[in-house]
Amino acid sequence: MFGELNSILNTSPDDFTRGEFTLVSDRQTDASFLIHHFLSFYLRAGCRVCFLGLVQSFSHYSSVSQRIGVNLAQAREKGQLIFLEGLKESLKFLLHKETESASVYHFLRDSDAGLRELYKFVCGSVVAESEDWGPPVLLVDDFSVLLSLGVSVESALDFSHYCKATICSALQGSMVMLVRCEGEDEEEVDNDEESSERLMRGLTHQCSLTLNVQGLSTGYCKDIHGQVEVCWRGQGYRQQNQRKLFQYKVHDKGASFFARGTSNAVL
Repeated sequence: MFGELNSILNTSPDDFTRGEFTLVSDRQTDASFLIHHFLSFYLRAGCRVCFLGLVQSFSHYSSVSQRIGVNLAQAREKGQLIFLEGLKESLKFLLHKETESASVYHFLRDSDAGLRELYKFVCGSVVAESEDWGPPVLLVDDFSVLLSLGVSVESALDFSHYCKATICSALQGSMVMLVRCEGEDEEEVDNDEESSERLMRGLTHQCSLTLNVQGLSTGYCKDIHGQVEVCWRGQGYRQQNQRKLFQYKVHDKGASFFARGTSNAVL
């Protein structure tokens, strides 16, 4: 968990905004370190977390979480963490091996089916069987990978919209999604109807907070790994968007954030 990022976002596991949809995007770099942060953040906050691991395995997240003091295996055993191991389970489905979550991957055989079964899985996961846990949380480690599996942008946006209505609005929980953008320039013209850029634009209209992570235009630097633009999106009448830009460096057990140009490497 990153204390400096919590300070930037004015939040903590003991006092965080409910009903928030956070969109994490990356371009020419890897923003998955933020997913590790939010996973540990919400588990420490006592929330019930449904994690759609569409790219990385449970063992990957477990090993990283141990470095920052979070035991995912224990959280899963207690029922606090529901982890869908997308790559492993989808392969079983394609090989016609029956699993408990087999119906979740029906869209792999029928693209017209959409993500209704995945939505049902999420809803069943976030509703706690007891009152031991706090508000529900949905984490998705790379939502854009669904496009390469045949899911349309419209189906993906419908899924996020219904999840937001259920988790953020009805249950006053939180959502965090990671989307990987393909283009080098955010303003470039996109002619691919099913691209992650189009998905990104649609999700941006739904979310209340965006963390846009980019690599440095000057190339690799050992002391500065990239920059992140934090944008609080106004949700009410006449509320203005607020943007702040920070640079960051990822460490073995976390990450440091600082105003642009204030790193020790450039001072």
